[in-house]
Amino acid sequence: EEKKQLTLKVEELERKLESTSAQNVEFLQVIAKREESIHQCQLRLEEKSRECSSLARQLEMAIEDAKRQVEQARERAVSRERAAQSKMLDLETQLSRNKTELNQLHRSKEDAERRYESRLQDLRDRLEQSESTNRSMQNYVQFLKSSYDNVF
Repeated sequence: EEKKQLTLKVEELERKLESTSAQNVEFLQVIAKREESIHQCQLRLEEKSRECSSLARQLEMAIEDAKRQVEQARERAVSRERAAQSKMLDLETQLSRNKTELNQLHRSKEDAERRYESRLQDLRDRLEQSESTNRSMQNYVQFLKSSYDNVF
């Protein structure tokens, strides 16, 4: 009777151990997905940074072009200057929007990293607790085995 009960307890503990192992695998998959998400955010941030640099170069080129036109033809300066200023305003608006978007992506990335770190720490805590529980169960199984051996 005691042997059956001990055997049932051991089987139950083994099931719990398997369940905990399965949870650990799931947690590792969640971490991998989060890391991939962060990686994708970083790629998008780099792409937006390159785009912003390109727009800044375009803006600088437009400004230089406008200055040369003013020096070459004062008579036509008023109409060309208005066009250049309009173009500059559009580029500055676009640059401003891109900078704002870049800042938002940066904040989003930082938020994602903070959430990831928080979740990662939570998972680590859970994993540590799970491992502690596993050790406790193993110790209990050892105790049961030694008690069983001592009884017989």
